[in-house]
Amino acid sequence: MFTFTGLANLAADPRGGIAVREIAEWLEKLGMSEYAKCFAENRIDFSVLPELTDQHLKDLGLPLGDRLKMLRAIRELSSPVSPPPPQPEQRSQDTAERRQVTVMFSDLVGSTALSTRMDPEDLREVISAYQKCVAETVQRFGGFVAKYMGDGVLVYFGYPQAHENDAERAVRAGLEMTMAVTNLKTHAALQTRVGIATGLVVVGDLIGSGASQEQAIVGETPNLAARLQGIAEPNSVVIAESTRKLVGNLFELEDLVAKTLKGVEGPVRAWAAQRPSSVESRFEALHASGVTELVGREEELELLLRRWSKAKSGQGQVVLLSGEPGIGKSRLTAALLEQVAAEPHTRLRNFCSPQHTDSSLYPTIGQIERAAGFRQDDTSEAKLDKLDRLLAQSSTSPHDAALLVEMLSLPSDGRYPVLELTPQQRRQKTLEALVVQVAALARQNPVLMIFEDAHWADPTSLELFGRIVDKIPSLCALLIVTYRPEFDPPWIGRPDVTALTLNRLGEREVVAMIDRVSGNKALPESIRQNINDEGGIGSCCRGRRRAIHRCHSAIRNRCSSKPARFVNGAARPARPRQGDGTDRGGDWAGVLAYTFDSGRA
Repeated sequence: MFTFTGLANLAADPRGGIAVREIAEWLEKLGMSEYAKCFAENRIDFSVLPELTDQHLKDLGLPLGDRLKMLRAIRELSSPVSPPPPQPEQRSQDTAERRQVTVMFSDLVGSTALSTRMDPEDLREVISAYQKCVAETVQRFGGFVAKYMGDGVLVYFGYPQAHENDAERAVRAGLEMTMAVTNLKTHAALQTRVGIATGLVVVGDLIGSGASQEQAIVGETPNLAARLQGIAEPNSVVIAESTRKLVGNLFELEDLVAKTLKGVEGPVRAWAAQRPSSVESRFEALHASGVTELVGREEELELLLRRWSKAKSGQGQVVLLSGEPGIGKSRLTAALLEQVAAEPHTRLRNFCSPQHTDSSLYPTIGQIERAAGFRQDDTSEAKLDKLDRLLAQSSTSPHDAALLVEMLSLPSDGRYPVLELTPQQRRQKTLEALVVQVAALARQNPVLMIFEDAHWADPTSLELFGRIVDKIPSLCALLIVTYRPEFDPPWIGRPDVTALTLNRLGEREVVAMIDRVSGNKALPESIRQNINDEGGIGSCCRGRRRAIHRCHSAIRNRCSSKPARFVNGAARPARPRQGDGTDRGGDWAGVLAYTFDSGRA
């Protein structure tokens, strides 16, 4: 890892050449080796690198996306390397806690047969390659390999580190794993089965002591995941109903109907995950059964409608909509779409993804593929025909069409001109063609354009939307950019740009939301109060009808003697401390807060 402490000294080395080489190596690691000559000509070394600003990089000719990427890398270089944290003192008490965890169990198909016909050393290499492949795949999705069991691998999502979409991460990892294992180059062709289940477990250092102590989880979820793996076909992923509820329509699923599984009480419903779905919006995918009435956002919706009215008159507008995860950004934009549905306009919806932060123009490619109506089983020729019909609506030139075909990684089959361009020229021309597309559509009908989850955008997409922002004032278009607080949009301060931050809902709105979602079912006052005390339900209540129903059922049945306390994915001790006055109603309020937070909006 490069740090300024060491490299600043290298830059001053009188032997010459070292500073230039180090800068060149650093730029190459960033994928920006084309700027090495420019940096050398301007005598930029590591001693002045921390002083570079956006304007400096702009003067050097760097486009917006590369400027943002380089400034982020410079900030990372400036951060001191933290010493390892001190080891906590060994404690004899039980530190177990209750958490919701998604458990994956992966097993190598036919390992017994392999062991009978392969040399033990070859078999060892095969199993090692399989285990390494599984570990690398799940770690890319934030999973934790808890244990290797021969040819089986036990993986946790949600422990030790919790994410807002652990169930989705687990299913994506499982699907990618089946492909990765199949493509392994080993002594034998390999296949795997994957089972995934989600549920409450007790986690912590429960087994062994000292160096032999093992992190483990206790509950029915690991057993269910293992049993589901057992009914999976080779190279398939089977998920439990608890996981299916959390992933909504994010994946294409095959209902395997109820199954009787060894060691699991009663019939168990299961689904085979086939592939990610082509659903347009994550928000819609996670709300397949519909959304509740908008509560407490009337002023914000009215502001968006006013900006839309100005945009329709030819005064293009940009709204930067920010807020915490799950606070209602997507719900608000959905409400705007509902309000203007009857008006003639063109919608362009671009969705960024946490899995594609390094995929150039991923949101735009997805938008074009959906607009053209691409299907998974379409041939290349069929996709080109659909794209032709789409581009004809905006009178796209053959030159621009050829650029867009290349962007979509489609073969041209001779119907488009061959463009002799350098990579940099191709990139610039493609961005220009995309801006022309938006302008052409805006001349036909007002355009409502949404750039969702910009905090996950790749640098090229940020540059594209920067160009669109520059063009917006002269278009009949409204661009809404949604993002989380950690993202710093570079467009604030312009006369046609409005920054709108969503704050948490007040107590009155929260009460109204709970009443509507629960169908006015009676909830104990202690639960309502504890929800607010646990950090603000405004960040948790987002119209999860099933969450209210599940919580209400749990309260009614009192099915747990040791209720968990969850707020925004954080777990609490498995048992309240004696004498702390904890109200059991408050524990269930925490469960309600957690279940609301099971999917981000």
